[in-house]
Amino acid sequence: MTKASDLFVSALEAEGVTHVFGIPGEENLDLLESLRASPIELVLTRHEQAAGFMAATVGRLTGRAGVCLATLGPGATNLVTAAAYAQLGAMPMLMLTGQKPIRSSRQGHFQIVDIVDMMRPLTKYTRQLVAADSIPARVREAVRLAEEERPGATHLELPQDVAGDDTEASLLPPSHARRPLAEHKAVARAAEAVRSAKHPLLMIGAGANRKTTSKMLRAFVDRLGIPFFSTQMGKGVLDERHPLWLGTAALSKDDFVHRAIEAADCIINIGHDVIEKPPFAMHDGRRTVIHVNYLSAAVDQVYFPQIEVIGDIANAVWQLAEALDPQPHWDFAFFDRVRTALCEDIATLAGDTHFPMRIPHLVQSLRGVLSDTDIVCLDNGLYKIWFARNDRCRAPNTLLLDNALATMGAGLPSAIAAALVHPDRKVVAVCGDGGFMMNSQELETAVRLGVDLVVVVLRDDAYGMIKWKQQHEDYPSYGMDYGNPDFVRYAEAFGARGHRPASAEAFASTLRDALATPGVDLIDLAIDYSLDDALLNADIPRRSAALD
Repeated sequence: MTKASDLFVSALEAEGVTHVFGIPGEENLDLLESLRASPIELVLTRHEQAAGFMAATVGRLTGRAGVCLATLGPGATNLVTAAAYAQLGAMPMLMLTGQKPIRSSRQGHFQIVDIVDMMRPLTKYTRQLVAADSIPARVREAVRLAEEERPGATHLELPQDVAGDDTEASLLPPSHARRPLAEHKAVARAAEAVRSAKHPLLMIGAGANRKTTSKMLRAFVDRLGIPFFSTQMGKGVLDERHPLWLGTAALSKDDFVHRAIEAADCIINIGHDVIEKPPFAMHDGRRTVIHVNYLSAAVDQVYFPQIEVIGDIANAVWQLAEALDPQPHWDFAFFDRVRTALCEDIATLAGDTHFPMRIPHLVQSLRGVLSDTDIVCLDNGLYKIWFARNDRCRAPNTLLLDNALATMGAGLPSAIAAALVHPDRKVVAVCGDGGFMMNSQELETAVRLGVDLVVVVLRDDAYGMIKWKQQHEDYPSYGMDYGNPDFVRYAEAFGARGHRPASAEAFASTLRDALATPGVDLIDLAIDYSLDDALLNADIPRRSAALD
């Protein structure tokens, strides 16, 4: 006989789980004791939401389901935002929650919320375990669905009495499955559309962020010479120093890359998901859009592709490359002008060393001291647009941003998880002061874990993104400003090192020193967003329009 909680942990081990992030409660004590005897590391966090962000980031970086743990009631409800973060962002994650005994309880309805029903619209799979014998199958199914395309969040609830039961059930044997391959007639139709186009263009979305797909896309671009751009969550799938890179669709319209999109008569869309809105509308009928993905397109009023190639993306890209040769009538001259103008614009903006610092220069400063595979984890704010637009990523999953749920508070927890997954790399969290304060307590977690991490807190003492939108809509400034703690002393109170550079040059020096010193460093960096409305909504559109 085996205790149910021991079997549960053994099932997690069999699925390759190495960490469980979270905060246990009394309903989890059997599971906690089973974890104590397991090689799986329990990472105790200071808030369940942060635990969920960490688990989702493990899933994003590894392709394997990250796991987080909470108790019943308020512990479980604190996972809601993280569930949506993983589900919308296609990050494989399994949430484990406790519950009061389901056979008998003397506590009435104290703390009881129907967590399974609550999780239903936020997950691919949610179940309460009502019998110990079902544990191996339920864990396998939850992990399989979390990792299967399209990845996302799953949830299992383990009641206190079930966790303590004995069972004779055993683990399921390993299983292996291969994704279906794209049908050759669909590939042939797509190839003919590309072949017939005059200005084909490649768009790379989040679904292309897989190792083999990245390799196939590089071969595709090098062989055919078709220029490419990415969505925000597709950044780094191809090295953006490549001479055919045209930028990132970071703004909604009128940036340089959008001029290329307007000129394209065929867009080969690799791994796009309508959760991350397409950077073009399809109403005008001026272009053919080819949807290449694991799943058929979710049709939207702005996205209804004419051709779909459904199956394993890497194989589909390979098939397309094999079916095509460079065509003499393909004309990329305008795309070349777009690339030149964009690169000049990025360099010009990055040269502004004004202090308080402006984000384009911050992007350049970070990129200048990080290696190709070091990782920058962004929270959410106005700075995300500049990183998406101006940071020329060199490798997949080196700029972790969220353009799906786009929640605040994920930057620091995500960076902690990245440092655990890749202890050999430098990791920098870039957080606005608003987003940082939503989960700043996890500084203690980072210090306790001994991770090597630099946290850059962008301080403008306001909710800057919404303040920018408010300004753009010609509303008076209202309801956006707040006070902040002394971030240097705040970091030191947690056992981290705090810094406050007073110039752009001092920031660069401070950043280099922090990256070279093991442990947790926080840099309090004053930021100036005063030019951003004019730059993003007037100056850049005017410069891009001059390409005509």
